[in-house]
Amino acid sequence: MTQTYNFLLFDGFSNLCLANMVEPLRAANTLAGQHLYAWQFYSPDGAPVKSSSGLQVAPHGAMGAATGDALIVMPSYGFLEHSVSETLRALRRAASRHSRLAGLDTGSWLLAGAGLLEGHCATIHWDEISRFEEAFPDVEVVQERFVIDRNRITCSGAMAAYDLATALILADHGPLLSMEVAHLLMNRGEPSAASPRMKSEDRLVNRVLAVMQNTLDAPLFIKEIARQLGCSQKTIETRVLAELGITPQALYRRLRLILARKLAIETQQSVAEIASRCGYENPSAMTRAFRAQFGQTPTAYRSKN
Repeated sequence: MTQTYNFLLFDGFSNLCLANMVEPLRAANTLAGQHLYAWQFYSPDGAPVKSSSGLQVAPHGAMGAATGDALIVMPSYGFLEHSVSETLRALRRAASRHSRLAGLDTGSWLLAGAGLLEGHCATIHWDEISRFEEAFPDVEVVQERFVIDRNRITCSGAMAAYDLATALILADHGPLLSMEVAHLLMNRGEPSAASPRMKSEDRLVNRVLAVMQNTLDAPLFIKEIARQLGCSQKTIETRVLAELGITPQALYRRLRLILARKLAIETQQSVAEIASRCGYENPSAMTRAFRAQFGQTPTAYRSKN
């Protein structure tokens, strides 16, 4: 099911903050081959708004028309000027039309001003932490990059918005898609690159990933990976399943198919050549696995993308 994110932009909003939220959602859609997320832009009155650097955005409408899964409030600079009774009343009305509310950068101030963070843990841009605590004693203020407390989300700034977006993708769709998004946006590499380089928080799982990514063209048995790493196959199976929610065999196959997808999009190599580079002796077997993973053949995927 597609989740709808509505971004409420005010004059002076941060381009970087907006991009760091939207681009990971866009990447998740691209990598999943599905519309996992949709987003629209709103302003308080439906009029165009300008970012702090002068980028003008023509919104889809006024905030009174916004309805969806999440409302993302983004005032950034000049947030105190926007914290007026009319806007705060409109935010309270909008809260009833959204399952979750998020305040990015200084958006937390507007949510708190509307009484929408009472009894919640929240953060704000760290320059405003002390003033925020004093102004809203009913909010449990913490100095974190972002906070997700039930149906309230707050984020400290533009760079942290990327961390928040990938955390939401992780919660919604699991660690593999979140890791793929991180790779795509942070270290895509050249079309000739051997494979995506994904990383886990578990040190052993990270070593397993490294071995797998170095042998995509000639896959090993899991017991051979275990021998190289000096542990048992059972240990690898247990740790990978616990960390990534997938068996090592399925993970290996997923990594090989991610490379196949990358080559299908970024090169003109034939299906047979792609199959060989991804450890498939039979192009038909790779095509069947590709279709099962991505819903279409490599050729069809290449044409669509």
